[in-house]
Amino acid sequence: MVQDLLVGVVTMTACLTIQALVVALLMKALFALEIRQLLNVRLAGASLLLLAIMLGLLIGNLLQIALWATLFHYHGEFESFRVAFYHSVVNFTTLGYGDLVMSEGNRLLGALEALNGVLMIGITTGFLFTVLSSLMQRAWKQRIAEHETNAKK
Repeated sequence: MVQDLLVGVVTMTACLTIQALVVALLMKALFALEIRQLLNVRLAGASLLLLAIMLGLLIGNLLQIALWATLFHYHGEFESFRVAFYHSVVNFTTLGYGDLVMSEGNRLLGALEALNGVLMIGITTGFLFTVLSSLMQRAWKQRIAEHETNAKK
């Protein structure tokens, strides 16, 4: 149990690092767009920006799921990486079908992955909310400025 706990915490730390790097890269890209004044709050630009951010975050989450799947496969829990990846997706999202169950000796790892998934989905949601809020504030300011400009004409 102690060994699984240690392995799980190390894996969770690696996953937190992956997510932190993905968020940092996305923030860097947003700042670069801001500096170049390319951050577009029009519908098409905002939609593309949100899509790019969601895809980046999804890739980060899929990398973490793959890391857990690799761990499960390495421990001999599943006959193929494909099955381990499926099980990992079910754990990470806390879906918990129960159609594939890990051996008693490694079940703690599955629970730790579920905890990891909850944390990562929270970080993903928080980041998306922050970006969306920022875009909405920009859009409101832009619309008000346009309205005031048109009212003066």
